[in-house]
Amino acid sequence: MSQTDDRITMYSDYVCPFCYLGRRSLEEYQASREDHLAVDWHPFDLRAQKRGPDGEIDHTVDDGKDGDYFEQVRQNVTRLKAQYDADDMLDLDDLPDEVDSLNAQIASLYVKTEHPDRWDDFDEAVFEALWIDGRDIGDPDELAALAEDVGLDGGEIRRAIADEELRDRLQDLFEEAHQQGVTGVPTFVHDEHAARGAVPPEQLARLVEGPSTG
Repeated sequence: MSQTDDRITMYSDYVCPFCYLGRRSLEEYQASREDHLAVDWHPFDLRAQKRGPDGEIDHTVDDGKDGDYFEQVRQNVTRLKAQYDADDMLDLDDLPDEVDSLNAQIASLYVKTEHPDRWDDFDEAVFEALWIDGRDIGDPDELAALAEDVGLDGGEIRRAIADEELRDRLQDLFEEAHQQGVTGVPTFVHDEHAARGAVPPEQLARLVEGPSTG
């Protein structure tokens, strides 16, 4: 995972509130830099253990996360919303029922591969569609509309979502993330050093520029 140029790797999943907040933090850090900092996005599947054979999300599956855990998540999200000026972010209870990010990650992978110059805009659009507007980012029609909003062909995105080879490639990347030692998201990596969580911009600066930064 070594990187020595102006590039940072971000492992994330669109349904993760901390990934949205981490993206806000990353954007703030990017804006503070004189030189461009590219984002090398890697997908991560938080819902893998809860996704059934037909793609449905089964929230009754025991993943070891109880009510106390989710209450702590809510408190941390509330704190970070204030810290990152993200008052426009929806509360966790206001998200669409059964939303899944698998199709969004397939679409994002396709855009990153085939239209890398449009990926930043598409990634931001997907995050905002879910966490600001409460749209179902698992719906191919919604993803096609988001693609069109950033200058891409919606039909191209629908075909990508239905592409089994692309879906298999995404699964390989999920496995690769685990093999790289990524166990939670967001995880930021630069030059073999990592920071996990929705860390503040100054911590991202230290990760990229060195410990004397900030």
